[in-house]
Amino acid sequence: MSSALHPDGKLNPADTIANPSSHETIRDLIETRLFTRRTFIKGSLGATALATVGGSLLSCVANDASAHKYKGDHKPVDQQPDIGFTPVAPNVIPMTDAVTVPAGYTARVLVSWGDSLTKAPHWDPSTPMDEATQVRCYGGHTDGMHYFAFPFTGHGALASKRGLLVTNSEYVDPALLSGVAPAADYAKVAITPEMVKAQQAGHGVNVVEIYQEKKQDWEVRRNSPFNRRITGNTPIVVSGPAAGHAMLRTEADNKGRLVLGTLNNCANGYTPWGTYLTCEENFNGYFGSVDASFVPTAHENRYGLSRAGFGYRWHEADPRFELSANRNEPNRFGWVVEVDPWDPKSKPIKRTALGRFKHESAAISVDADERVALYMGDDERNEYVYKFVCARRYNKRNQHANRDMLDNGTLYVAKFNADGSGTWLPLIWGQNGLTTENGFADQAEVLIKARQAGDRLGATMMDRPEWASVHPSTGEVYLTLTNNSRRGNTPVSSNKADGTTTAATANPVVDAANPRPDNDYGHIIRWREDGDTVTATSFVWDIFVQCGDKATTKALAGSYTNAEFDGQNVGYQGNINGDDYGAPDGLWFDKHGRLWIQTDQPGDAKGDWANIGGNMMLCADPTTGETRRFLTAPPHAEVTGLIGTPDGKTMFVGIQHPGEDWATSFTDHSTWPDNGANGPTTYRGRGVAKPRSSVIVITKDDGGVIGT
Repeated sequence: MSSALHPDGKLNPADTIANPSSHETIRDLIETRLFTRRTFIKGSLGATALATVGGSLLSCVANDASAHKYKGDHKPVDQQPDIGFTPVAPNVIPMTDAVTVPAGYTARVLVSWGDSLTKAPHWDPSTPMDEATQVRCYGGHTDGMHYFAFPFTGHGALASKRGLLVTNSEYVDPALLSGVAPAADYAKVAITPEMVKAQQAGHGVNVVEIYQEKKQDWEVRRNSPFNRRITGNTPIVVSGPAAGHAMLRTEADNKGRLVLGTLNNCANGYTPWGTYLTCEENFNGYFGSVDASFVPTAHENRYGLSRAGFGYRWHEADPRFELSANRNEPNRFGWVVEVDPWDPKSKPIKRTALGRFKHESAAISVDADERVALYMGDDERNEYVYKFVCARRYNKRNQHANRDMLDNGTLYVAKFNADGSGTWLPLIWGQNGLTTENGFADQAEVLIKARQAGDRLGATMMDRPEWASVHPSTGEVYLTLTNNSRRGNTPVSSNKADGTTTAATANPVVDAANPRPDNDYGHIIRWREDGDTVTATSFVWDIFVQCGDKATTKALAGSYTNAEFDGQNVGYQGNINGDDYGAPDGLWFDKHGRLWIQTDQPGDAKGDWANIGGNMMLCADPTTGETRRFLTAPPHAEVTGLIGTPDGKTMFVGIQHPGEDWATSFTDHSTWPDNGANGPTTYRGRGVAKPRSSVIVITKDDGGVIGT
């Protein structure tokens, strides 16, 4: 999300990079990191805990995988995952306007923004998009996704040949969608209800049946009864503790139980009972006010609401997004939404028990006792990591009995301690200062104000928590921390306990879990629940990798403190064992234990990214840390969303906003995918009209498993 439409703390792209430097292996660094913590084996951990973690989290992954009894996706991995491909080169200037994958692999376009999901015609990208066309066509900037194999095909070959691909459409480029050029003119044109409705229709979720006939390419089944769009105006049920609460009621919905639409659908999750979870992230940017006297409340400031918004200007034509008239409407966004892909007539459900914040993903883990937890990040600088533990056990014999699992349970926020231990702090009304006197009238208000609740409990401020993924055998949770330009900045400040801090404005000190000031390149953290049960309220953690550019000579700016945690001096070079990358975002474990990492940086191969190149997807061995670059994206494109078929022989990957940040012409930076670089598309016009977000399908030429 590198556009101004989604402020995300990207750093100065004008900085230059040069000169290589040596670095330790990742295993050396992580082992050092674990044993230089002053009290790692003292206090609450003790000798028993040290025996449990085997001296380091890495040794658990390597040596104790078969001992874990995680259910669902968590199946034992018999050996270290095989990574057998030759890495591709970084996409540096002059950039290649294509998706590049290793020799022996092929990447083809499967579906693109504007492709019809019915028998009606595809959208013509040379024309502006309208609502009627968009509601029957694949949505805008594609993001998180999951593949649901048809249930009657079992786990054999047929399950990997036909399924439902469910994907998020996170946001749209208003000028691109509406056909306004140059881009700056969008701020000047008259905004009409028709323009806003078309943009809202580009958001949400896509449910698409796909199939592969014998050895032919994958295709969209356009006449499938399962195909549907869930948009920014689709009726969505509100459930859980906050349903019906006064803060969710509006003039149009005086019961507070039915919201129109889901917006800014970023990453995702999926449940063992067969439903899809879509996560609402930067919802605040769609709201604004034409009232010059409008002043945000402390609650609105805490979620980044402002009179100007992100520049969509919806509030000028749709009263629902006018803040001065609808102060409660923003409270109806920022939730995890559950979708049943198998029932096209079902209404999606906003599950309020999971808390309201800028949800990035919702990774589910089911332990040996059939207890269920979701791990979630709040994607903004200085925000928190959350866990929700369902009150009931998963019932694998009666899937229908699991359908309201996400309405009852306990929401926790994480505290990462300097000694390598951690604590899950419960967000329960009446406890730990979450009281009426401190601004929380009831449990529903704790959930609606989840950020303020985390402030009150003193949760650890993190460097933009994004995607989480659970190791398929150990149950360890990995989470990307994309970057934070405010970490270690001066003057030092923290999120205030009274919840009055404006979003992303604090300057937190460097700490154990976020060990670098001016964290340009981000890092990946991981933890393991005590007792290997998701109901644990304590855990042990370490940092899997600090990303960076081994060739950079960039120095810390004067506004940052020079101190790094415990004398660690990784700096901007990072400690990657293999191919360099930064701004880790998308994260997914395949069933063999390979960790796939996607990046979200400007994508222009300039400044801090001159050596690293544009955005990419990499594959890492969680045992050794070895990392190889598997895919590079077109210019100004983000790589986001991935999933594989059950047999591991097909992978689906999202390429979002190719050619973004254009100024004069829609194709200033990219003509992908309609340039044909990755196979044919549905576009039949002369000359490429607009770049389009797309899902690609990757296969190995010899028919083997992806990654080997």
